[in-house]
Amino acid sequence: MSNAPLPDTTATRQALIDACRAMNARRLNQGTSGNISARVAEGVLITPSGVAYDALAPDMMVTIPLAGPPDETGPKPSSEWPFHQALHNARPDMPVVLHAHPPYCSVLAAQRRSIPACHYMVAAFGGDDVPLVDYALFGSQALCDNMAAVMTDRHGCLMANHGATVLGETVDKALWRLEELEALARTFLFTSIGGAPQILTADEMAEVHVAFRSYGPRTDPPTEA
Repeated sequence: MSNAPLPDTTATRQALIDACRAMNARRLNQGTSGNISARVAEGVLITPSGVAYDALAPDMMVTIPLAGPPDETGPKPSSEWPFHQALHNARPDMPVVLHAHPPYCSVLAAQRRSIPACHYMVAAFGGDDVPLVDYALFGSQALCDNMAAVMTDRHGCLMANHGATVLGETVDKALWRLEELEALARTFLFTSIGGAPQILTADEMAEVHVAFRSYGPRTDPPTEA
Protein backbone atom coordinates (compact mmCIF):
# COMPACT_ATOMS: atom_id res chain seq x y z
CA MET A 1 0.00 0.00 0.00
CA SER A 2 1.24 3.49 -0.84
CA ASN A 3 -0.14 6.94 -0.12
CA ALA A 4 0.43 9.62 -2.72
CA PRO A 5 3.21 12.11 -2.00
CA LEU A 6 2.11 15.37 -0.46
CA PRO A 7 2.05 18.39 -2.79
CA ASP A 8 5.09 20.64 -2.48
CA THR A 9 3.12 23.80 -1.82
CA THR A 10 3.44 26.73 0.54
CA ALA A 11 0.61 25.19 2.57
CA THR A 12 2.49 21.88 2.98
CA ARG A 13 5.69 23.66 3.95
CA GLN A 14 3.83 25.80 6.46
CA ALA A 15 2.17 22.68 7.91
CA LEU A 16 5.63 21.24 8.61
CA ILE A 17 6.65 24.47 10.35
CA ASP A 18 3.41 24.55 12.34
CA ALA A 19 4.01 20.97 13.50
CA CYS A 20 7.50 21.89 14.74
CA ARG A 21 6.14 24.87 16.66
CA ALA A 22 3.30 22.76 18.07
CA MET A 23 5.79 20.14 19.32
CA ASN A 24 7.61 22.72 21.37
CA ALA A 25 4.44 24.45 22.56
CA ARG A 26 3.08 21.09 23.79
CA ARG A 27 6.43 20.23 25.42
CA LEU A 28 6.98 17.30 23.10
CA ASN A 29 10.35 18.70 22.09
CA GLN A 30 12.81 21.42 22.96
CA GLY A 31 14.94 23.78 20.93
CA THR A 32 15.68 22.54 17.44
CA SER A 33 16.28 18.90 18.42
CA GLY A 34 13.21 17.70 16.47
CA ASN A 35 12.73 17.48 12.73
CA ILE A 36 9.98 16.61 10.28
CA SER A 37 9.85 15.55 6.65
CA ALA A 38 7.27 14.85 3.98
CA ARG A 39 7.56 12.83 0.81
CA VAL A 40 6.82 14.98 -2.23
CA ALA A 41 7.02 14.32 -5.95
CA GLU A 42 10.53 15.78 -6.12
CA GLY A 43 11.89 13.73 -3.22
CA VAL A 44 11.72 14.50 0.50
CA LEU A 45 10.94 17.90 1.98
CA ILE A 46 12.68 18.32 5.36
CA THR A 47 13.38 21.00 7.94
CA PRO A 48 16.77 22.73 7.71
CA SER A 49 19.57 22.14 10.19
CA GLY A 50 19.74 24.22 13.37
CA VAL A 51 17.18 26.91 12.53
CA ALA A 52 14.89 28.04 15.35
CA TYR A 53 11.31 27.05 14.58
CA ASP A 54 10.01 30.59 15.07
CA ALA A 55 12.45 31.76 12.40
CA LEU A 56 11.40 29.17 9.81
CA ALA A 57 9.66 30.23 6.62
CA PRO A 58 8.17 28.00 3.91
CA ASP A 59 10.98 28.73 1.44
CA MET A 60 13.54 27.53 3.99
CA MET A 61 12.43 23.89 3.80
CA VAL A 62 15.06 21.71 2.09
CA THR A 63 14.38 19.18 -0.66
CA ILE A 64 16.57 16.07 -0.65
CA PRO A 65 16.42 13.08 -3.02
CA LEU A 66 14.77 9.78 -2.13
CA ALA A 67 18.14 8.11 -2.68
CA GLY A 68 21.65 9.38 -2.30
CA PRO A 69 23.10 12.41 -0.52
CA PRO A 70 21.64 15.93 -0.65
CA ASP A 71 23.08 18.64 -2.85
CA GLU A 72 26.05 19.96 -0.88
CA THR A 73 25.85 23.35 -2.56
CA GLY A 74 22.30 23.98 -1.38
CA PRO A 75 20.73 24.66 2.04
CA LYS A 76 21.78 22.21 4.75
CA PRO A 77 19.04 19.74 5.73
CA SER A 78 18.49 18.40 9.25
CA SER A 79 21.37 16.23 10.45
CA GLU A 80 18.83 13.41 10.77
CA TRP A 81 18.06 13.42 7.03
CA PRO A 82 19.59 9.93 6.48
CA PHE A 83 17.03 8.06 8.60
CA HIS A 84 14.18 10.21 7.29
CA GLN A 85 15.22 9.19 3.78
CA ALA A 86 15.48 5.54 4.86
CA LEU A 87 12.01 5.55 6.40
CA HIS A 88 10.42 7.19 3.36
CA ASN A 89 11.85 4.37 1.26
CA ALA A 90 10.88 1.66 3.74
CA ARG A 91 7.36 3.00 4.33
CA PRO A 92 5.87 4.51 1.15
CA ASP A 93 2.45 4.23 2.86
CA MET A 94 3.47 6.93 5.36
CA PRO A 95 4.33 10.26 3.69
CA VAL A 96 5.31 12.04 6.93
CA VAL A 97 8.18 11.29 9.34
CA LEU A 98 8.32 13.20 12.63
CA HIS A 99 11.22 12.95 15.10
CA ALA A 100 11.55 14.62 18.49
CA HIS A 101 12.89 14.26 22.03
CA PRO A 102 9.73 14.13 24.20
CA PRO A 103 10.75 14.05 27.89
CA TYR A 104 9.06 10.80 28.97
CA CYS A 105 9.91 9.01 25.74
CA SER A 106 13.50 10.14 26.15
CA VAL A 107 13.64 8.74 29.71
CA LEU A 108 12.53 5.32 28.47
CA ALA A 109 14.91 5.59 25.52
CA ALA A 110 17.80 6.32 27.90
CA GLN A 111 16.78 3.29 29.98
CA ARG A 112 16.57 1.30 26.72
CA ARG A 113 13.02 0.15 27.42
CA SER A 114 10.25 -0.45 24.93
CA ILE A 115 6.62 0.27 25.90
CA PRO A 116 4.54 -2.88 26.46
CA ALA A 117 0.76 -3.10 26.14
CA CYS A 118 0.12 -1.18 29.36
CA HIS A 119 -2.72 0.65 27.58
CA TYR A 120 -4.78 -0.23 24.53
CA MET A 121 -3.55 2.90 22.70
CA VAL A 122 -0.34 0.99 22.03
CA ALA A 123 -2.34 -0.36 19.07
CA ALA A 124 -2.10 3.09 17.44
CA PHE A 125 1.51 2.23 16.66
CA GLY A 126 0.85 -0.97 14.75
CA GLY A 127 1.69 -3.74 17.20
CA ASP A 128 1.46 -5.06 20.74
CA ASP A 129 4.21 -2.75 21.98
CA VAL A 130 6.11 0.36 20.99
CA PRO A 131 9.52 -1.03 20.01
CA LEU A 132 12.95 0.28 20.91
CA VAL A 133 15.46 0.85 18.12
CA ASP A 134 19.03 -0.14 18.99
CA TYR A 135 21.45 2.71 19.60
CA ALA A 136 23.61 4.04 16.77
CA LEU A 137 25.24 7.43 16.18
CA PHE A 138 22.85 10.04 14.80
CA GLY A 139 23.26 10.48 11.07
CA SER A 140 24.91 7.05 10.70
CA GLN A 141 24.04 4.28 8.25
CA ALA A 142 23.65 1.93 11.21
CA LEU A 143 20.87 4.12 12.60
CA CYS A 144 19.17 4.19 9.19
CA ASP A 145 19.29 0.40 9.00
CA ASN A 146 18.02 -0.03 12.56
CA MET A 147 15.15 2.39 12.04
CA ALA A 148 14.04 0.91 8.72
CA ALA A 149 14.08 -2.64 10.10
CA VAL A 150 12.01 -1.85 13.20
CA MET A 151 9.53 0.46 11.48
CA THR A 152 8.64 -1.97 8.68
CA ASP A 153 5.25 -2.63 10.27
CA ARG A 154 5.08 0.03 13.02
CA HIS A 155 3.98 3.65 13.15
CA GLY A 156 6.23 4.73 16.00
CA CYS A 157 9.29 3.77 18.02
CA LEU A 158 11.64 4.83 20.77
CA MET A 159 15.32 5.28 19.89
CA ALA A 160 17.88 4.11 22.43
CA ASN A 161 19.60 7.04 24.22
CA HIS A 162 17.99 9.41 21.75
CA GLY A 163 14.25 10.10 21.46
CA ALA A 164 11.21 9.01 19.47
CA THR A 165 10.01 8.89 15.87
CA VAL A 166 6.51 8.49 14.46
CA LEU A 167 5.06 8.13 10.98
CA GLY A 168 1.90 9.69 9.62
CA GLU A 169 -0.47 9.59 6.69
CA THR A 170 -0.67 13.38 7.14
CA VAL A 171 1.22 15.99 9.14
CA ASP A 172 -1.65 16.19 11.65
CA LYS A 173 -1.74 12.40 12.08
CA ALA A 174 2.00 12.30 12.76
CA LEU A 175 1.72 15.04 15.39
CA TRP A 176 -1.21 13.21 16.97
CA ARG A 177 0.83 9.99 17.17
CA LEU A 178 3.75 11.80 18.79
CA GLU A 179 1.48 13.22 21.48
CA GLU A 180 -0.09 9.79 22.07
CA LEU A 181 3.35 8.20 22.28
CA GLU A 182 4.47 10.67 24.95
CA ALA A 183 1.25 9.98 26.90
CA LEU A 184 1.95 6.24 26.73
CA ALA A 185 5.52 6.74 27.92
CA ARG A 186 4.26 8.80 30.86
CA THR A 187 1.64 6.19 31.73
CA PHE A 188 4.17 3.35 31.62
CA LEU A 189 6.70 5.21 33.76
CA PHE A 190 4.15 6.31 36.37
CA THR A 191 2.52 2.89 36.65
CA SER A 192 5.95 1.36 37.20
CA ILE A 193 6.45 3.40 40.39
CA GLY A 194 6.12 1.09 43.37
CA GLY A 195 4.87 -1.79 41.27
CA ALA A 196 4.22 -2.79 37.68
CA PRO A 197 1.34 -2.20 35.25
CA GLN A 198 -0.92 -5.06 34.22
CA ILE A 199 -0.07 -5.79 30.59
CA LEU A 200 -2.81 -6.62 28.12
CA THR A 201 -2.57 -10.14 26.73
CA ALA A 202 -2.02 -11.00 23.09
CA ASP A 203 -5.69 -11.99 22.79
CA GLU A 204 -6.83 -8.71 24.34
CA MET A 205 -4.58 -6.73 21.98
CA ALA A 206 -5.88 -8.73 19.01
CA GLU A 207 -9.37 -7.49 19.89
CA VAL A 208 -8.07 -3.93 20.10
CA HIS A 209 -6.43 -4.15 16.66
CA VAL A 210 -9.73 -5.29 15.16
CA ALA A 211 -11.59 -2.48 16.91
CA PHE A 212 -9.03 0.07 15.71
CA ARG A 213 -9.97 -0.58 12.10
CA SER A 214 -13.08 1.53 12.63
CA TYR A 215 -11.83 3.64 15.55
CA GLY A 216 -12.32 7.41 15.43
CA PRO A 217 -13.50 9.72 12.62
CA ARG A 218 -13.17 8.58 9.02
CA THR A 219 -10.59 11.18 7.98
CA ASP A 220 -9.23 12.70 11.19
CA PRO A 221 -6.90 11.10 13.76
CA PRO A 222 -8.82 8.97 16.28
CA THR A 223 -9.54 10.54 19.64
CA GLU A 224 -10.22 9.01 23.03
CA ALA A 225 -13.82 7.69 23.17
